[in-house]
Amino acid sequence: MSFALPPAPARAAWRLSAITSAVLLTSACATPQPAAPAAATTAAASPAPAASTPAAGASAPAAGASAPGAARPPADAAAPKPFAEVIKDAKRQDGYFAIWRKDEKVWLEIPSSALNKPLLFSVNIANSIGERGLYASQMGPGAMVEWRRIGNQLQLVALNMQFRADGGGKRAVEQAFSPSLIAAAPVASAEHPGRKAFLVDAAALLLSDIPSYSTRLEAAYRLPYSLDRTNSYFEAARADARLSTLTARVHFATPRIPAPPLVPSPVPMPSLPQSVPDPRSLFVSYVYSFQPLPETVMRPRATDPRVGHFMESFTDLGGDMKPNPRVHYVKRWRLDKKDPAAALSEPVQPITYWLDKNIPPRYRAAVEAGILEWNKAFEKIGFKNALVAKQQPDDADWDNMDATHASIRWFVGADVGFAIGPSRADPRSGEILDADIGMSDVFARGSRRFISDDVGKPQGIAAAQLHAGHDAAYCSYGQQAAAEMDFALDILEARGDIAPDSPEAEAFVQAVIKDTIAHEVGHTLGLKHNFKASTTVSREQLKDKAYTDAHGTSGSVMDYNALNIALKGETQGTYNNTTLGAYDYWAIEYAYKPLEAASEAAELGKIAARSTEPALAFADDTDAGGFGPYDGMDPLANRFDLGDDPLAYFKKRLALSQELWARVQQRRPQPGDDPLRQQRSMQSGFNQLFRAAELVGKYVGGMHAVHDLPGTTGRASLRPVEPAKQREALQFLASGLFSADSFRFRPEFLTSLTMDYQEWDRAPVNLPAAVARVQLVALDRLLSAPTAQRLLDLPGYLPEAERKGLISLNEVYGTLQASVWSELKTGSEIERLRRNLQREHLRRLQTVLTRGAPNLPADALSLARLHATQLQADLRTAVAKSGNQSVETRAHLSESLGLLTEALRATMQRS
Repeated sequence: MSFALPPAPARAAWRLSAITSAVLLTSACATPQPAAPAAATTAAASPAPAASTPAAGASAPAAGASAPGAARPPADAAAPKPFAEVIKDAKRQDGYFAIWRKDEKVWLEIPSSALNKPLLFSVNIANSIGERGLYASQMGPGAMVEWRRIGNQLQLVALNMQFRADGGGKRAVEQAFSPSLIAAAPVASAEHPGRKAFLVDAAALLLSDIPSYSTRLEAAYRLPYSLDRTNSYFEAARADARLSTLTARVHFATPRIPAPPLVPSPVPMPSLPQSVPDPRSLFVSYVYSFQPLPETVMRPRATDPRVGHFMESFTDLGGDMKPNPRVHYVKRWRLDKKDPAAALSEPVQPITYWLDKNIPPRYRAAVEAGILEWNKAFEKIGFKNALVAKQQPDDADWDNMDATHASIRWFVGADVGFAIGPSRADPRSGEILDADIGMSDVFARGSRRFISDDVGKPQGIAAAQLHAGHDAAYCSYGQQAAAEMDFALDILEARGDIAPDSPEAEAFVQAVIKDTIAHEVGHTLGLKHNFKASTTVSREQLKDKAYTDAHGTSGSVMDYNALNIALKGETQGTYNNTTLGAYDYWAIEYAYKPLEAASEAAELGKIAARSTEPALAFADDTDAGGFGPYDGMDPLANRFDLGDDPLAYFKKRLALSQELWARVQQRRPQPGDDPLRQQRSMQSGFNQLFRAAELVGKYVGGMHAVHDLPGTTGRASLRPVEPAKQREALQFLASGLFSADSFRFRPEFLTSLTMDYQEWDRAPVNLPAAVARVQLVALDRLLSAPTAQRLLDLPGYLPEAERKGLISLNEVYGTLQASVWSELKTGSEIERLRRNLQREHLRRLQTVLTRGAPNLPADALSLARLHATQLQADLRTAVAKSGNQSVETRAHLSESLGLLTEALRATMQRS
């Protein structure tokens, strides 16, 4: 990974690109000792500096300032000054690299013995601007680096860990693949004669945009922000034997805000920064950390695709005998028993999480419970108290953003609602060394604060736009779990089952926090998502409160687990997922079970071979789809479903959304209500249906997939979804989500909806836009190239005797068209919501007929033209019989016929 940030505005926790896979996703295994002040040769820390006169914190009288042999060399004027002269009257902090400070000047002391030796370097973001993905308390990039001295220039170089080889091959790899220069500065002093170390000016080395935050600012606002070094400074420092950290307060500025164009741009442009007093100027704090690598490299553990772990991956070019040179190590903490012979022993060094002092006291117990829940899994493999939670004191003056603290950090923002669980690891072994879970205050404020006021806009719009990229570190569970929580509380409140601000409602929120923290802690233990885990609990078990209390509502906390809300009249099980599932125990066993080196490969094979057990079903982010070109084809691999029949769950969510809308419409607004309360409850139901529409479409042309290794089980790796299930999903879309009857609201309710008249960006409810958002995601899925390709390929996956009754692309196109244009057969009036859906279907047909579609198979193009020709004939008949219909319907039919006729006559631009 490199330090350059991708120009995707959709990322709050960026992914380092592939220049140095040295990038370390995990911090030091050793328990942090934050309360102890860094060793220094003088007394107390100086107060924090003002921006105009930056002085940096604690220090001590210059050690060795009058050391012998420190006189200036007489001859070479370009030679560095003597060490003692440079740091005269400066103060020193002892540490991994000593830090010297004098007024606004800061130096790092680099021992000559540290040159050309690998170490860990990382950058975290302690302070930011609080919007559009630019948030505080975020883990940033890191790399395995080394100091290189070229004459009197000191370079900080990121080593290229993507390609490796031993022996003679190592030299060839080093010649073939370049490292990257992270920073460089002139050597500031001659070598100290006693300590054999020299100085480098920290400002010259580090007061630059190393994490490329200016690119993120430009991506978010489309303005050319530049780092203003004159008004940047070091605001804090910390050093001990395991760490040297400098916190830089970095000023970004743009010289002017461009005037808006005279003609509005056809491409929507982002707004200016809203959370700063002047959009031309803003400050960000970088926490730079230097950290030694473990002296003894942990024994790596190979991954297995049947179990989901984050990986340290590289290409091994040391030989040509392996068919696949890629090597993958499990990312995991170093965990050794104090008593290796004991069946249950405490670890030599527990995995310690520090709770940020910003976490509201009322939520700290739930956060701690989410951390310690994982001890159940470690006890199964012989570790007692493997995880420890410690609370940062409220009066602590140390920052847990440095590289030696595994932490749970609570942060705020204007439009934020997510949790993230990144980590850094030693690229040599996969040993996790650092983890900083970021948890927004989404549960403290309630997600209602950042769900869009207009039901036509997507929920969590800023977070969705700024995190759409696929990143192992990014996890939207917190944001979406908050939306789930809102939906559930709205229904339960409307039913009278839970009163607002009641102890029951508070307990509900606490349980969601515990579940979300357990999920993110799982990431920092090395576990990926498992989006099939929810299907391992049956619908009947979900209704059994005794079962769900004991076993939870899902097979893993690493799924995105929906809340278990029963239909009215059904038996209600536990609402929240409350405990680890079978998959979690299994994944921890694979990564952390103590094994002898000689037998490890065989023992790991035995553990992974349990993947055929139904309770251990596994599917990761790629299986679930939604990132890049892969759309996900297995309807059992989903985010936010529940039970062994996802299609039945989605039907249930439609019924629950309609129940919520009915109850909201029955409730009369009360004095003192939030003006947007009814809109938000209405939007909550639409959010559920948006997700359902997207996932139901996966059944059509779907394929069930398992992560088996060749020759291990004998079961099929790919299996077409049963034709009956595909048709059931298609009919649900046709009769449910494409029907205007699913979205009926009483006029009295719509006229009662108010706006927040104290805000400028107010707008009335846009019901057609909200309905279109639900319907179009399903429409696009059914008409997509991957769906067409799979439907055309399905016969090839089945013996000829089993192909009878198989669903075809022709059937899907015909069923969809008949559903969308059903009024053409009946001659009935076409409502506005239906006209909108028909226009969108026609627009997609026009595109296919006139410009084709990328990757759409030729047979799909032929079938699309065939059905378009049939639709043209049906429209002609409907226009001829439309005399008694409304003028809107007649106009719509005539326009549709004209547009389709032109498209059919057009010459397609084929590539």
